[in-house]
Amino acid sequence: MLLTFLFFPIFKWLQCVTVPVAEGKSVQQTVEMLNKKLEQLGAVKQGNFYVDCETYHAGAPAIANSGQSQKFLYVMHNSEAPLSCFALFENGPCLVADPNFDVLMVKLKSYFQNAKGNKVESRGARYQYCDFLVKLGTITMGSSARGISVEVEYCPCIVANDSWNLMMEFMQSFLSSHVPGAPAVFGVKPDGIYSPSDTMVQYLELFNKVRKQQATPSTGMR
Repeated sequence: MLLTFLFFPIFKWLQCVTVPVAEGKSVQQTVEMLNKKLEQLGAVKQGNFYVDCETYHAGAPAIANSGQSQKFLYVMHNSEAPLSCFALFENGPCLVADPNFDVLMVKLKSYFQNAKGNKVESRGARYQYCDFLVKLGTITMGSSARGISVEVEYCPCIVANDSWNLMMEFMQSFLSSHVPGAPAVFGVKPDGIYSPSDTMVQYLELFNKVRKQQATPSTGMR
C-alpha cells in the first residue's frame, strides 16, 4: 500500500509524492508516528484542520450553452479560510466566494450536479514549531482512509525561492528520505506571492490522485 504525501512549501505551494507505508502499520498508526516525531522536535499542537472537496459535473444545459464536452467543477473548503468557499473549474480559473456559494450550487443543480460518493477530505492535527506551521492529515474518501497529507508552511516568507533550502532541512527532520525536490510550480511562479487559491489548486491535484485510485471505468469520474 502507498500513501500520498502533500508537501506545503514556504509560499504555500504544494508538492505531491508517494511513499510506502511504514511496514506493518496502518494509515492511522503512520499518522501517529509522524505526530510523535513532531512533538519530539518540540512542536506544539494548536487544534485541528480540514480541507474538503466536492465534485460537480456539468448538466445538459451547461454543456449545450458552452458547446464543449463535459467539464468538472470542484467546490472546496479550508478551515484556514472559514469565510471563503473555493470553486475550481477543470483546467480553468479558481473562483473565491463566500460560504453562500454552497447554497448557490443547490440552486444550479440543473447545470452542475453533485457527483455523490466522490467527496474527498483531509483532517488532522495542526502543529506550530518556531516559524513553521505543520498539518498532518488523514485523507479519506467515503469512510475509507486513502492516504496522508503533510502540509508545511514557513510563516515569515511568501516568496517562492527565498527559503527553500531551509524548508528542505526542516522537512528532513521528521520526513527523512520522503522529502521531495522543489515543486514543479516553481517554474510557473518563481517569484509569485502566495494566494489562498494556490493552496486549493494543489490540494485538488492531490485529491484527484485519490479519486483516480478509486475510479472505475463505469464512473467516468476524475
